Amino acid sequence: MKRLLRYFLICVLVSVQPLAADAQTVRTHKVQKKDTQYGIARMYGISVEQLVKANPGMELPGYKLKKGTVINIPEAGTSAPAPVSNNEGNTDVRNRSIRMGIMLPLHNVNNDGKRMIEYYRGLLMACDSMKKEGISVDIHAWNLAENGDVKPILEDPAAAKCDIIIGPLYSKFVAPMAEFTAKNKSLLVIPFSIHAPELLTNRNIFQIYQNPDDLNESTARRCAQWFKDYHPIIIDCADATSTKGGFTSAYRRQLEILDVPYSLTSLKSENSDFAKAFVKDKPNLVILNTARSQDLLAVFGRLHEFHEDYPGIRIAMFGYTEWMMYLQYQQANFHKYNVHIPAPFFTNLESPVAERIQSLYRQNFKQDMMVALPRFAMTGFDHGVFFLRGLHKYGMTFDGAAGRFGYQPLQTPLKFERLGNGGLQNRAFMFVHFKDDNTVETVNY
Repeated sequence: MKRLLRYFLICVLVSVQPLAADAQTVRTHKVQKKDTQYGIARMYGISVEQLVKANPGMELPGYKLKKGTVINIPEAGTSAPAPVSNNEGNTDVRNRSIRMGIMLPLHNVNNDGKRMIEYYRGLLMACDSMKKEGISVDIHAWNLAENGDVKPILEDPAAAKCDIIIGPLYSKFVAPMAEFTAKNKSLLVIPFSIHAPELLTNRNIFQIYQNPDDLNESTARRCAQWFKDYHPIIIDCADATSTKGGFTSAYRRQLEILDVPYSLTSLKSENSDFAKAFVKDKPNLVILNTARSQDLLAVFGRLHEFHEDYPGIRIAMFGYTEWMMYLQYQQANFHKYNVHIPAPFFTNLESPVAERIQSLYRQNFKQDMMVALPRFAMTGFDHGVFFLRGLHKYGMTFDGAAGRFGYQPLQTPLKFERLGNGGLQNRAFMFVHFKDDNTVETVNY
């Protein structure tokens, strides 16, 4: 049975046509308690965009209005911009409420549903944030469970009116949803599924995650380039269940293309043979052919012994996204050995922005976010802000390319590239570097 959830954020949209600089005069406003950008803009008959343009600091990530601050108010002109209603005849999404559809498992039956409920809540928080920027959103959400039927959902008249649909979670629903959005000239954002062959031919699709083969190749290429001045050492951990052979094979091919010598050794090698894999004249980059926690712990033990015998030899490590799950136990080792982890997401949960989002989530939903990688509510927030701002600014031509607008993501960087004549795939990726001075940096590529 269809489950329809509606979340209306009703606010007044105003014209965002920029005023000529030489025609503006500037007034000021002293910020009062509980003032918002949207409320101030509405008070003076201007758009949030005009307000932000007159106060460049507002564009900075994490900006908050503070009581007592004096801000600039640009002149609205001879008359205030007329509000635009969300009516059927208004086809330009930039001048009306954005209609967003969510087709995901939204239930408490299993972990998939619980994760997607949290992701959905992050989207709702993004909508609330966009309301403060003068962007109105009309959300329609359907429970598309793994054993559900997508056909009656797509037959719902509300689905055909959506400008953008986020989903599905399960790959088997991608084809009918891709066909539906192409027919209705709406956008489809695939937030988690990595299997979407329709991406090659359907220009309406945005895919967030790459398939493992493409990801292995791009990560191996970037790793070989970034660490070109290091001596690579690949350690065989004899893990018959490992899925990391694709990466180490791709990485070795890149090293051979670049004519970079490397060493192979084993976790079970004798100390003398293990030591022969390292060089003294340049830093060494250690790579395991597994992401398994017990092997990582064993390698750290070998490196501790080696470091005591050869204290002058420099060591760094290149790991896997799964290692993020071991952070609370291995953080000291990550810093000691300059661990670089390739990841499509990362957030410092102790940063002021992340703490604020966690606090808002707790206030809104009376519980904490799930302890998971990624934090699904933060992922939903990032996706919501990115696509709503994009549609509001560029309309249905939004392509998600780098530099379209300034947004510092909480957790998930987004930078899309078109695949031939098909859809758009997120190519944003980063190395999370645990530096030996106990700080963490992210290196985007």
